[in-house]
Amino acid sequence: TGIHSNKEVSKKMKRPKFTVPQIGCDVKAGKIINPEFMVRCPAGCQDPKYHVYGTDVYASYSSVCGAAVHSGVLDNSGGKVLVRKVAGQSGYKGSYANGVQSLSLPRWRESFVVSESKPQKGVTYPSALTYSSSKSPAAKAGETTKAYERPSAPGTTAQPAALTQVLAEATHDTLPKPSSCAPLVTSSPRPQPVGPRSPEMGEVDSWKPGSVLLDAGFVPKEEFSTQSSEPVSQGDPNCKIDLSFLIDGSSSIGKRRFQIQKQFLSDVVQALDIGPAGPLMGVVQYGDNPAAQFNLKTYMNSQDLKIAIEKISQRGGLSNAGRAISFVTKNFFSKANGNRGSAPNVAVVLVDGWPTDKVEETSRVARESGINIFFITIEGAVESEKQYVIEPNFANKAVCRTNGFYSLSVQSWFGLHKTVQPLVKRVCDTDRLACSKTCWNSADIGFVIDGSSSVGTGNFRTVLQFVANLSKEFEISDTDTRIGAVQYTYEQRLEFGFDRYHSKADVLNAIKRVGYWSGGTSTGAAIHYALEQLFKKSKPNKRKLMILITDGRSYDDVRIPAMAAHRKGVITYAVGVAWAAQDELEVIATHPARDHAFFVDEFDHLYRSVPTIIQNICTEFNSQPRN
Repeated sequence: TGIHSNKEVSKKMKRPKFTVPQIGCDVKAGKIINPEFMVRCPAGCQDPKYHVYGTDVYASYSSVCGAAVHSGVLDNSGGKVLVRKVAGQSGYKGSYANGVQSLSLPRWRESFVVSESKPQKGVTYPSALTYSSSKSPAAKAGETTKAYERPSAPGTTAQPAALTQVLAEATHDTLPKPSSCAPLVTSSPRPQPVGPRSPEMGEVDSWKPGSVLLDAGFVPKEEFSTQSSEPVSQGDPNCKIDLSFLIDGSSSIGKRRFQIQKQFLSDVVQALDIGPAGPLMGVVQYGDNPAAQFNLKTYMNSQDLKIAIEKISQRGGLSNAGRAISFVTKNFFSKANGNRGSAPNVAVVLVDGWPTDKVEETSRVARESGINIFFITIEGAVESEKQYVIEPNFANKAVCRTNGFYSLSVQSWFGLHKTVQPLVKRVCDTDRLACSKTCWNSADIGFVIDGSSSVGTGNFRTVLQFVANLSKEFEISDTDTRIGAVQYTYEQRLEFGFDRYHSKADVLNAIKRVGYWSGGTSTGAAIHYALEQLFKKSKPNKRKLMILITDGRSYDDVRIPAMAAHRKGVITYAVGVAWAAQDELEVIATHPARDHAFFVDEFDHLYRSVPTIIQNICTEFNSQPRN
């Protein structure tokens, strides 16, 4: 019977059943040495605190389970996943997918890919994983990693299988030699590990290389880790914005809701992927009066910013959001505070209920200063409270559109977290941030300059000075207003296109260098040429302005080319000098002609029309809906 029993035991030991190791959401692929393995992930790995770097191919510093959810292999309820290590990448692109915001990373030494848990034929996957760090992820996940088996009889001892495997994997100089007070094998039938929690019999809470086994528990000798510190992201370049968060610190909000507000900020920061090449963020808290907690250049990554947010203490007082918006307009978006100029300015205002001052006028001034105002109203006034609201419908009055893009209403503070992703998606949609565009920084302006013989060299230089005076009024860069120029006689010549110069100084120098051509006056052909050579290359989200200067009647027809310009959305200003025909100027100009056609009797008087032209450009811009 004894021999038969031993055979049965031997048979079972020869055919061990494969079990998929369980890991926690926080386990990074780089912690696991195995090149290919299968694991079981728990539920809840969608949480933004489990960092993921990359898309499809992930940096090994990423959470294995977080990457599995991001890739769509698993959902937030967990499950099994197959992981394969691959070479490090020169760059990892962040993206939002399946409820997980992955982060960008310039480079990392090792990568991995995840796929459905379908084992390949002939491939054996490990039942126990080999870890490179001092922490045991299995214990965190609740896995019962048995280091000791119950002895078959009292007083007998058995070498634990799992412990033997771990010790074999460790190098000889990692573990100290056991002393008499730290036996590797215990005779106690029910060993109890030393540590903060008491697992079931036979469980080891954690094992650390360089630890000594003492009375069935592990006492760490020293921490040991081969993992580098967390990589610092340069930020998501697809969301390059300068962002100010205006948080409500009024007394009415209470400590609990103020903490919810701070958690909301932290979640937004995590989703945004803060960095010098991406979004930067500062925080202003308001009560009776506003105060900057920190500005755009104080913290350059999400981790530091989240720590700073947690340290913010509540100011108390009233809820003067209007005063806070005015403060941000005047003080926050300055170069000294980290404003980059090339990134849209965005201000997100959180309001508990309703403001205790007016916000419409201060918001209008902010918008005209190029700031995109977003309003998030939490627990707005109910019918019986509306009598106390100073400015009814304040949220719609404060933003530049009323289509719901710039305002969000949240019924309860406990539902605020649901707006994280909708808000992040909107503030990062730089093509739709029309409120950061003003009449100074939103156009492609093409000058069409008459270089005919009747102008003369001296007057031509006066015309160029007029062009320069108009140009210098605008904010010129590749992302702001761009300037191009065409000179014409019987023929046409592209002096420079919209994509040639990206600073005001370069544009003004290019205007000075334009040489006088001399010849006839074919204005109609010049308009057609400008449409083809200048405005065809205009950016889709830019306003198109043509400013044509001529001193005489055209030798060809201007009506058809002018109509073509109007149909293509090119706003045309016609400036006539001396012998220019008034009726022709009115045909060329956009309707109404009184706002777009100008005439001066002498070249030396051109400068007088500059302020009126600029004013009309801005008036027209501000009167148009920016949807």
